[in-house]
Amino acid sequence: MSMSRQKCESQADLFVATTDLPRSPGHPFYDRLNKVLGAAGFDAFVEGLCEKFYAGEEGRPSIPPGVYMRMLLIGYFEGIDSERGIAWRCCDSMTLRSFLGYTLTQPTPEHSSLSRIRQRLDVETHEEVFTFVLKILSQEKLIRGKTIGVDATTLEANAAMKSIVRRDSGESYDEFLERLAKSSGIETPTRSQLARIDRKRPKKGSNDDWRSPNDPDAQITKMKDGRTHLAHKAEHAVDMDSGAVLAVTLQPAACGDTTSVYETMKATIENLAELKSNEAGAEKPVADVTIEWVADKGYHSNDTVSTLEELGMRGYISEPDRGRRRWRDKEAERDAVYANRRRIKGRRGRRLMKLRGERIERTFAHCLETGGLRRTHLRKHENIIKRYLVHVAAFNLGILMRKLIGVGTPRGLQDRLEACLDVLRDLRALLGAGRRQIRSLFAPRVLSPTRCAA
Repeated sequence: MSMSRQKCESQADLFVATTDLPRSPGHPFYDRLNKVLGAAGFDAFVEGLCEKFYAGEEGRPSIPPGVYMRMLLIGYFEGIDSERGIAWRCCDSMTLRSFLGYTLTQPTPEHSSLSRIRQRLDVETHEEVFTFVLKILSQEKLIRGKTIGVDATTLEANAAMKSIVRRDSGESYDEFLERLAKSSGIETPTRSQLARIDRKRPKKGSNDDWRSPNDPDAQITKMKDGRTHLAHKAEHAVDMDSGAVLAVTLQPAACGDTTSVYETMKATIENLAELKSNEAGAEKPVADVTIEWVADKGYHSNDTVSTLEELGMRGYISEPDRGRRRWRDKEAERDAVYANRRRIKGRRGRRLMKLRGERIERTFAHCLETGGLRRTHLRKHENIIKRYLVHVAAFNLGILMRKLIGVGTPRGLQDRLEACLDVLRDLRALLGAGRRQIRSLFAPRVLSPTRCAA
């Protein structure tokens, strides 16, 4: 029996039916998602929203804005971090071509076209797309809007620490150290001497003194893994009942949680108000009750807790151990802090504290880790928030898809199909083993010659 070898050159077929071409196991996911977006009128909504940014009958035919938004959705579902990677993946995949509405002979948009459209559309347009997806979830009763969790994380900026310069003089880090060494009497400092001078210097990474010339909005901060890097701060407001993200804000990385939370709360309340106005006259899926805010101890302060009480909201904010406190001339802050302390120690408060790590942290894991946006390839907050808004909108669509078909990403559907195939293979092996045992029981027995003689 000879082993056949694969030929180096093979003649391609002259005609191939498109139905005979292989497709990825995730194509049922995109087919169902296409039906969801089509039923909601996604493309018509986006085209009407972006009509003011395009010329009437002048210029060459442009890429439909709905295709641009769909390609950003693909970035989340496929876990692609850059626009160049999204363009390459859409060109290479038949499934994604079908999702975008392109045939095999039509060229898909290049990454330069994505950058051009992103620069043309403003932030408000991307926010409208994010709110449109929230309305789809609201119609499916996936948003309650009663208990909202807030948390923030860092996004690694597309800029290196070696490139930072002084705000006052524009010197680089090495030039600044050499100037310090010369002022201390060292004319030709070595690398070890510069390192010794830098080691003894306090507050050497202050954002008040240093900036990035490549990304002015990036700030020096400590990342989640302990590294010091130029980064941005992304903050999520999450519906604790369904896990849907109700609002997203992008802020300076060194901004404290007690300062950044107000902008996120404002964006959340505006989105909830728009959802309620959209459901006027029908059964409102968004509860018209007192909003509850859940957060970790980084958001706890006298001003934050008392502001929630003044606005008629309830706070479940974890309180750090500050020891014995003095409340002279701070009766309102004292009452608000004590009321928050009683709530978080109650049965509901303890349950919300456990649920906070599950629901809020899950959004960061899906959007940044598996979604691919832990490190940004864009610069400046205006560009990053445009991509990030549609990215999180895709995460919300994944929650809807999980309700409809049981999985929230095409990779999850592929893994489930592979798991089903493994179960079928195991079942087939067990059935085969069972048949062999049954045959051995009922097979006719042949007596040996000695037994026949006896």
